[in-house]
Amino acid sequence: MFVHDKNVVYCDMIADFMKQSVLDRVGKWEAGSIELDLHPEHGYFQSTKKTFSVTDPNGRQYKVTVEEA
Repeated sequence: MFVHDKNVVYCDMIADFMKQSVLDRVGKWEAGSIELDLHPEHGYFQSTKKTFSVTDPNGRQYKVTVEEA
């Protein structure tokens, strides 16, 4: 049985679920790689924020962001 730990942050799971939902759509939807919020110079995690790009069948682009409130 899975027990929810209130200290766990689910940004990874939510971002992956959202990206997969886009890819499962009918039509020519595209989703980019999930990007982590890393320090630009040293590469360490700055936050649990995740982002990825989405392109709809009309070629319009969107940026999807998942982060703790």
